[in-house]
Amino acid sequence: LAIAIGELVDDAVVGVENVYRRLRENAASDEPRASLAVIAHATSEVRSGIIYATAIIILVFLPLFFLGGVEGRLFSPLGIAYVISILASLITSITLTPVLCYYLLPKLAAGHAEADAGLVKRLKAVNRRLLGWGFSRSRPILIAGTIATGFALVGAYNLPRAFLPPFNEGSFVVNVTFQPGLSLAESSKLATTAERLLLQIREIASVSRRTGRAELDEHAEGVHSTEIDVALKPDTASREKVASEIRERLAILPGSIAVGAPIGHRLEHLLSGVQAQIAIKIFAEDLDALRTAAETLRSRIATAPGIVDLTVERQVRVPQVDIRVDYDRAASYGVAPAAVAEAVETLSNGKIVSVIVDGLKRYNVVLRLPDNERTTTALSDLLIETAQGPVPLRNLAEVREVDGPNQILRENSRRRIVLSANAAPGANLGAIVNVIDTEVAKLKLPPGGSVSVEGQFQAQQQAALTIGGLSSISFLMIFALLFTRYRSAILALIIMAGVPMALVGSVAALWIAGLPLSVASLVGFVTLTGIAARNGILKISHYINLVLHEGESWGDAMIVRGTLERLTPVLMTALGAGLALVPLLIGADAPGKEILHPVAVTIFGGLLSATLLDALVTPVLFGLYGRQPLERLVADARASGSTDAF
Repeated sequence: LAIAIGELVDDAVVGVENVYRRLRENAASDEPRASLAVIAHATSEVRSGIIYATAIIILVFLPLFFLGGVEGRLFSPLGIAYVISILASLITSITLTPVLCYYLLPKLAAGHAEADAGLVKRLKAVNRRLLGWGFSRSRPILIAGTIATGFALVGAYNLPRAFLPPFNEGSFVVNVTFQPGLSLAESSKLATTAERLLLQIREIASVSRRTGRAELDEHAEGVHSTEIDVALKPDTASREKVASEIRERLAILPGSIAVGAPIGHRLEHLLSGVQAQIAIKIFAEDLDALRTAAETLRSRIATAPGIVDLTVERQVRVPQVDIRVDYDRAASYGVAPAAVAEAVETLSNGKIVSVIVDGLKRYNVVLRLPDNERTTTALSDLLIETAQGPVPLRNLAEVREVDGPNQILRENSRRRIVLSANAAPGANLGAIVNVIDTEVAKLKLPPGGSVSVEGQFQAQQQAALTIGGLSSISFLMIFALLFTRYRSAILALIIMAGVPMALVGSVAALWIAGLPLSVASLVGFVTLTGIAARNGILKISHYINLVLHEGESWGDAMIVRGTLERLTPVLMTALGAGLALVPLLIGADAPGKEILHPVAVTIFGGLLSATLLDALVTPVLFGLYGRQPLERLVADARASGSTDAF
């Protein structure tokens, strides 16, 4: 609704402006007609154009309804609200608005029948001189426009890439991972040090932490892993500066650090299963070869510009007790191997054998050996019940101390290890991924190994492909719709030429604002397409109506008249949409504006360029290529006796 609010009045603006202009002309004529007849005729003149423009806006929003994943959840409601709002605006403009015009405008128009307002006069004079200059330089103008569009496309391709804009949540999540096997007491001691270091930063209000996650937790973690929630003070100006200072202060700790935000981490986890913007997953069956490949890749990409929080997943070798049952010995004592394993598991790991009830409290009674008897030597002396009586475990199995991986993680039934990384504030995520792809191509993998680069960039690419592909289909449908209306491919292409004109301003606005090309920016481009096409429809339809119904003949004078008569509604709709975007343009870092700010910047920049260039380029294009389709339309309409306005 925040994006659509400026466009909700567009249909009414076009209708009211045309009604007001016709009422003024009627008041100044020698034989004025009834106001109701004038209003009905003026409304019918623009009704068809309004309906087709609304249909085009709906068509360009179709890609949003086919987005999947996180981006679909975020932007599909925007598309639904926008389309419903525009439809409601259309219905209002062709029902309620003419009625209000009948009651409110006739007397007002009669009192201002002679001339336009001073500002409108000056704008029309400037536009008239601009058109006179442009008609004599048509080819150079079109060449310059083509070059500008080319630069815009190159600029869009070279914009930094991001999936979604960073959220300003007023807090950070700092993940600190120490060496696996660290005791809880030592891990808590290091985490407490991290808290003290964080509280030394002036912008941080408070911290709280979790060290480890329980086994039954959805995200179980060992005690070597600590997650610290950092709350920022309300007046914090630069979150990026605070994040950099957090990394600097915690760099002295013997572990890996990753700085993110609560919602951002959850989104990243949804996208790749890893709480980081970039997840490089290496797959192979040999764990040692996996870790070697991961460390090699880490050393190669560590110097990539803009990469931070580069961490190899903590898969390390830790001491383990290995108990191998001798089946022949166990059989000689009449004991099953499973019984040996169950007895060792019960006394070593523990087993709940009862529950103590104390009022509302419940306490589990666990049977387990004391810590000093759970060593390799003590377990060897553990007595196991057999048919021949208690027998030491060493008589039934080999007990030895070895080292093994602290965890084995799988994805799609394959062993994997993950390198995770984030992009520094302002860094080009696309450039970082390009460096990673280059180094991955050089990496020597174990037999049967493979690498997958996932995370936000992959999601951004998929969303961009989806929007781009579906937008192409939408453009074809728009072309078909315009061709059905004007029965001319040339006129349809002239109207659609407003889209690249809007692209020029959008790309320039993103560069000036320092914003990346994200899914939000792409949604802005989609929105802008419908706005740009509306202006072309209004002008082309008016040119045709001037010749068909008002006795004008082909020539520059007719094009100038039609352009000037449509200047006011075009400027008013652009101004209305632009003013509605101002609250979203300012205070970009305010919570809640992160998603809509890039959309607003894209639309605002495109509105400026489309409105300014459309005042010259569309008339010039129509002057060069519009005569033949116009004359054919007029001839067909007169042959059929049609009196309908285009």
